[in-house]
Amino acid sequence: MIANILLMASPAGGEAGNPILSFLPIILMFGVFYFLLIRPQTKRQKDAEKMRSELKKGDHVITSGGIHGTIEGIKDNDILLIKTATDTKLHVGKSAVSTVKSK
Repeated sequence: MIANILLMASPAGGEAGNPILSFLPIILMFGVFYFLLIRPQTKRQKDAEKMRSELKKGDHVITSGGIHGTIEGIKDNDILLIKTATDTKLHVGKSAVSTVKSK
């Protein structure tokens, strides 16, 4: 019984196909993943980093926690002083800013 299964699993004839053709599906899958997943993600990361580097006093921002406010000052180039609608001032990291609202 086991011998019959092993005979069915072994390839008939001793010829092997072209090794490049056997790797072609893997190469195509990597290309699809690159253009559909990896490339757009790196573009979003670059855009977010550019947006955070261009923050300035007076910008209206929304943090990743959902806090809406206006930048009152920038401390140590990575900490923002944000003033909310209730005149509360908060210190948040630049990395917490998710979007800049249009004025």
